[in-house]
Amino acid sequence: MWAPGRNEKKRNSDQGGPISSETRINERIRVPEVRLVGPNGEQVGIVRIEDALRLAQEADLDLVEVAPQARPPVAKLMDFGKFKYESAQKARESRRNQQLTVIKEQKLRPKIDQHDYETKKGHVSRFLAAGNKVKVTIMFRGREQSRPELGFRLLQKLADDVTELGFVESSPKQDGRNMIMVLAPHKNVKPKTAKAEPVPEA
Repeated sequence: MWAPGRNEKKRNSDQGGPISSETRINERIRVPEVRLVGPNGEQVGIVRIEDALRLAQEADLDLVEVAPQARPPVAKLMDFGKFKYESAQKARESRRNQQLTVIKEQKLRPKIDQHDYETKKGHVSRFLAAGNKVKVTIMFRGREQSRPELGFRLLQKLADDVTELGFVESSPKQDGRNMIMVLAPHKNVKPKTAKAEPVPEA
């Protein structure tokens, strides 16, 4: 089995050792000197690792390696426990705010009757209210393909009917026998909650 020789060990030591994905703090920072940054972001300068650790101990803070690839590595004085907690909070908040974009599809015929149209419009409204995009497809058959304006007018009507919930992200486009439009929800649209029924007075 291969083992690093004395020169290889020395070279790794001079470079601060192999870079780990885990942040190194305090005594785990094994380099002769660091470029030190104070707790408020002030530049202290290049100092010996012993002096940096002493300053961290005196300030009741941690010495945290923030740029291991720099030469010399950059280390900052900070409360590492608080830093990790705040970073985790920010990551959770970011995941909470990051919405997974889902595209629903709704298909219509150009000569759809009013009842079916209202049903389809209800589906589109529900999708948009839930924060989803909606791909609306008009399907033409036979001679209907020679009347694309029917599909265009129907898509425009649908867009107008749901304008409070969404907007046209992709205008109607002919795609073979179909005409496609994409609706996207407004950013401020929130899922509707059912209203409570009033309690009759005794």
